[in-house]
Order: sequence, then structure tokens, then C-alpha cells
Amino acid sequence: QVQLVESGGGSVQAGGSLRLSCAASGYSRSTYCMGWFRQAPGKERDWVATIYTKGGRTNYADSVKGRFTISQDNAENSLYLQMNSLKPEDTAMYYCAARTSSFGACYLAGSFRYWGQGTQVTVSS
Repeated sequence: QVQLVESGGGSVQAGGSLRLSCAASGYSRSTYCMGWFRQAPGKERDWVATIYTKGGRTNYADSVKGRFTISQDNAENSLYLQMNSLKPEDTAMYYCAARTSSFGACYLAGSFRYWGQGTQVTVSS
């Protein structure tokens, strides 16, 4: 059974940095892409960043471009999100997601089959 476990969330002041990690296990086939999403209270789950397992191509939401970096360690089955220059509006629960299918866009939450439980990020002004 596929399991994704996030860690690294916490509270930080605006301008600070955090690094989120996602440990993956239980895959019977290679992932096609993995991503980070976030959800603030009362809001929809928003896409943050995606990385394609083969080749490592990355995409970012405009709101985090230039501040966040997604990366992967395929040998360790791990996904990371380095978050710099954090802003109060980055406050949310952050979720790691993965899919093995190549169908659908890798920025749509509905196209991801596997999800972690989330890790909270709180940025104070």
C-alpha cells in the first residue's frame, strides 16, 4: 500500500525558510509525477509545485515561483519543498501527492491518486 508521510512543517516569521519532506513507500510501479499542494482554512486545495520523476522537470504556481524549490531523491523515494522568503499568505496545510499514471495534468489535485496527511506551515507577520 502506498504511503506518503510529510514532515518539516512549523511556525516561522515572515521572510524565514522551511524545508518540507515527504517520504514515500509501497509503490508497485514508478511514479510519473509528484507534487505539493496546500490548503488554508476555508479555502480550496491549491497546487504549489510539481516535479516529473523522469528528468526532474519542475513547474510552480505563480504565487511561489522564485521562492520555493521542489526536488526529489529517487533513490530514497523522497520529495522535498524548500520554502524561502515565506509570507503570511503561505500559511496552510501542505500536502504531498503522487501519481503513477501519465494521464491528466500534473497540477490538478484530482489527477493525483496518493496523498499524505499533511504538515502545517504557519507564517507570522
